[in-house]
Amino acid sequence: MGQMLTGIVDNMMVGRVGTTSLAAASFANGIFSNVMIFGMGFAIGLTPLIGKAIGRKDHSKAANLFRHSLLVNLILGVLLTSVLFVASNYMDKMGQPDQVVTEAIPYFLVISSSMLPLMIFFSFKQFTEGISVTKPAMVFTLLSNLLNVILNYILIYGKFGMEPMGLVGAGWATLISRIFQAIGLFAYVWFAKRFSAYNHKAHHHFVFRKETIKELVSIGVPIALQFTMEVAAFAFGTIMMGWVGKTELAAHQIALSLASLTFMTVSGMASATTVRVSNQYGEGNYKEMRLAAMTACYMVIVFMAISAIVFLTFNHVLPLAFISDPDVIKVAASLLILAGVFQLFDGVQVTMMGALRGLSDVKVPTYIALIAYWFIALPVAYIFSFKLGFNESGIWIGFCSGLGIASILLYIRFNHISKQMINKQNMKIDNNISYQSA
Repeated sequence: MGQMLTGIVDNMMVGRVGTTSLAAASFANGIFSNVMIFGMGFAIGLTPLIGKAIGRKDHSKAANLFRHSLLVNLILGVLLTSVLFVASNYMDKMGQPDQVVTEAIPYFLVISSSMLPLMIFFSFKQFTEGISVTKPAMVFTLLSNLLNVILNYILIYGKFGMEPMGLVGAGWATLISRIFQAIGLFAYVWFAKRFSAYNHKAHHHFVFRKETIKELVSIGVPIALQFTMEVAAFAFGTIMMGWVGKTELAAHQIALSLASLTFMTVSGMASATTVRVSNQYGEGNYKEMRLAAMTACYMVIVFMAISAIVFLTFNHVLPLAFISDPDVIKVAASLLILAGVFQLFDGVQVTMMGALRGLSDVKVPTYIALIAYWFIALPVAYIFSFKLGFNESGIWIGFCSGLGIASILLYIRFNHISKQMINKQNMKIDNNISYQSA
């Protein structure tokens, strides 16, 4: 949730500057999020591998995986930063209003520079999560958000003798806060005694192995694609919203920011599910593995139901935190009703994706994501919005349909695989008992 708060706070504070600035932030963040989420997804591939190693009490393997992951993520961070800078040259060819593009490009270039610090942070975050130490990443994320708010106030509005920088100031605040969180978590993991065993094993007799890098890539790339296909679909929906109009684009950003906040909250539960499932999978305790996943799913459904009620009840109040334009607030209020509806689907799909990730089952979920978001969500969004005349609501109807299909298919897959594993284990136990009796 802390990761998403950085963008949400930027939107809230930039919204005070004007509708054009908010629309520009929406456009730039939509593109940046696609690349960032690919990097984050790739880094997450380390967590189930660490989880399985810890489940098998193989700490040396965990340390080895961590060092390999850090190297690969550094290289990937440089590559993704280059992709973002190249993408900035094509932002004026995406059908957005000229004023929006003019404001978006400088902001986009600054936040793109935060990609490498983010990949460093993700490397250490996924390692600590894999060994069930989750608080350090949380602390540095929240401190980073606090720093971002302070710097936003100074740089956007021009306080303490600074010239007002507007949207670009928000970009610099984001970059500085992300550098802070990367350095902070790196220093903590490197020097804290609780991680000394992993650091010691990582320093001595360490050799980079192609097999380990291949293992990380084989898990990381499909997870990255899963994340990217979902976020890219939403980003393309943002571009389509720009075709509808500037007011609708600003309203869309408000609704999407609030929906993303609840999504990232349950995404934390999905990460916990990955760790618990991978631990129990490594121990061979399949019944507890299934129980952990199903419990997480039920908890997420309850949380998302409450979130949906809040969206539906306060749909005219929540947008006021972002902007005072009555036209934008009216459109955002209508979109929050639809956002409330797909909360349940969104929670189930991300939790089941996390459970399957804990089993290292990543290829089939990638195909499910491709079908749900690109062959269902986007075509339905386009048809409802531009062919049937639903405009901005049509795009969110498409989102609902894609998330609904994804949640159903992913739940069915985990349910089938986990039951199959338990049945095979029970048969093996029964056969051993029969053999010993004989």
